[in-house]
Amino acid sequence: MLKIIILIFTLKKMPITSWASSHEYNLKPKLVTLIYLILGLILFGIGETLLITANIGVSPWFVLHQGLSFVSGYTIGITTFIVSIIILFFWIPIKQKPGLGTILNAILISVVVDATIFILPYPESLFFKIIQIIIAMFIIGIGSGFYLIANLGPGPRDGLMTGLQKNTKYSFTLIRTILEISAVLFGFFLGGVIGLGTVLYAIMIGPSVSFGLYFVGRLFK
Repeated sequence: MLKIIILIFTLKKMPITSWASSHEYNLKPKLVTLIYLILGLILFGIGETLLITANIGVSPWFVLHQGLSFVSGYTIGITTFIVSIIILFFWIPIKQKPGLGTILNAILISVVVDATIFILPYPESLFFKIIQIIIAMFIIGIGSGFYLIANLGPGPRDGLMTGLQKNTKYSFTLIRTILEISAVLFGFFLGGVIGLGTVLYAIMIGPSVSFGLYFVGRLFK
């Protein structure tokens, strides 16, 4: 058990499965690849919505979007788009390119959040809010595992993570944690709101994604 935990926290290579696309820019993937990609994005969207409905702090990137919104006067939707474009520019020096998964990431997650935000639970007690955050992080990790392993192009933020990992050779856990903490600190500096959920997300997202990659790689070969 300890060996598995160590392996998850030090994961440095993307698991290889029979259904993963052979390259990120495949515009005609196998049906099973597309299904797993969509499943992963739906799970990711549900996890993000659970974070919102827990109502004790948004994710670090959303703190950044809030802060930019306060400073610029633009809506959070516009600042979210601006951040995504800026991140894609950071892809250039680390040799990342958008794929089908990058496009579906932006579309499906937004649709899932809008479709589930009124039907998922809004717990009242702090205990159940924290439990919901933990469940959300587990779902986000599994969703990330499916859509990253599908290898059809990650979302802007995950692409930054995988690109930096390839270039630095550090673990996914370390890279993701550094990115999330950087986003939340910059967002807070600009006026974004931080809560307990934000702190838990920043701490747990790295291990959650690594666990998701390990879990999907082992059980869905």
